[in-house]
Amino acid sequence: MNAEELRARTKNLAVRIVEMVERLPRTIGSDVMGKQLIRSATSVAANYRAVGRARSRADFINKLGIVVEEADETLFWLEMLIDLKKVKEADVKDIVGETKEIVAIFTAAHKTARTNRK
Repeated sequence: MNAEELRARTKNLAVRIVEMVERLPRTIGSDVMGKQLIRSATSVAANYRAVGRARSRADFINKLGIVVEEADETLFWLEMLIDLKKVKEADVKDIVGETKEIVAIFTAAHKTARTNRK
């Protein structure tokens, strides 16, 4: 998978999550978790874009680390919404699966980048 495909994939995930959050029930908990989920999901896409503009190897590795953290946080908020029964697990299965794949892809890329730095 090339960089352009990953950019499209992270942006598509962010769009899907925003659309999902807009359908959540209007409760204090849903609103707070929904905002956090939107922040982290859109941050994955935005920070991955920034990876391509890294000014140094260290900057590249740092930005990639942020992508990993934000992707993992996105997964956390999805799990919270499921655990609190704000969404049905079956309804967000594809989004959760895509998020897990993105976490795995960027975790591996970050590990490789750190290893190759030495």
